[in-house]
Amino acid sequence: MDEEQLLDYEEENEDTNRVVEKTDGAGDGGKKVKGTYASIHSSGFRDFLLKPELLRAIVDCGFEHPSEVQHECIPQAILGMDIVCQAKSGMGKTAVFVLATLQQLEPVDGEVKVLVMCHTRELAFQISKEYERFSKYMQTVKVSVFFGGMPIKKDEETLKTNCPHVVVGTPGRTLALARSGALNLKNVKFFVLDECDKMIGDLDMRRDVQEIVRMTPKEKQVMMFSATLPKELRAVCKKFMQDPMEVYVDDEAKLTLHGLQQHYVKLREADKNRKLLELLDHLEFNQKRILVATDLFGRGMDIERVNIVFNYDMPEDSDSYLHRVARAGRFGTKGLAITFVSNDDDAKVLNTVQDRFDISVTELPENIEVSSYIEGRAE
Repeated sequence: MDEEQLLDYEEENEDTNRVVEKTDGAGDGGKKVKGTYASIHSSGFRDFLLKPELLRAIVDCGFEHPSEVQHECIPQAILGMDIVCQAKSGMGKTAVFVLATLQQLEPVDGEVKVLVMCHTRELAFQISKEYERFSKYMQTVKVSVFFGGMPIKKDEETLKTNCPHVVVGTPGRTLALARSGALNLKNVKFFVLDECDKMIGDLDMRRDVQEIVRMTPKEKQVMMFSATLPKELRAVCKKFMQDPMEVYVDDEAKLTLHGLQQHYVKLREADKNRKLLELLDHLEFNQKRILVATDLFGRGMDIERVNIVFNYDMPEDSDSYLHRVARAGRFGTKGLAITFVSNDDDAKVLNTVQDRFDISVTELPENIEVSSYIEGRAE
């Protein structure tokens, strides 16, 4: 499907769009404060005039100040403006659309009002839990998550007997439910794509997304988010929107997390296991358990207190690298990313990463100060 076949909502003149160049606050008088939720904004969530039920939930979650992307986007999002947003990983993009949709939501029994889509079931499940967390004092709000690999009859039964107001799902299962008539999208007021570059960049997913969009009303709020959003995909995203607010990181050097140390280890493929076990013995890490995962967990997943990421195999490209290493060092905390380099192709990808994001990934030193990658440790 070529881009001309995409829905085009008669975009307004692009000059009316608001384009915001993100900064990390360092060059304009702002202060960098490592290890805190907010790096430059002292205003609280109360300034957004959110519902009391939402503010109570925010306090319960332990959030005090909005991050930069939340400060930039939430005021516009709660007014119903379409938003396409690129911001570094781990800075709370999910909370932007969760809070904005819950703030505006007026639940009606039997009507789906919010539709959120993402590319994996794991991320869909995580987002649904965020909705449950923030809506805990909004007793009438019902949230459901739908994805493949589970019996579709169960989903159809949920929609029939306990229809949710908020649906989070993957494109394939969402489309199957909509096609069968089990999921009625005619009352959707809020449409969100998380990791939108993956959803729009993959042509098969894009077809599913487009068909789903066609089943929703033309008049709705559309929001799209990702840490990586190439210029060629921005125009495609905007075809789903009407006069959106645009928040981009035009300087890709600002996409990297400032508290994250990044190193590489050069070794033979056959030596990877031995080196990994040696490093796990030598390094200190917050988490008691170790997660071994494919790229399935490389995007969007927020796993609390992870401070070390190992790229056992080199990511296929610089986008994947950025998303993977951002599982550590989230919300301005410290972290460590170690990448194994075992051949020339690996070295090429690593060089691309360094050139694109203007960072220096150095060889892993023999000794690393624990305080450099774990919060609260003395030098």
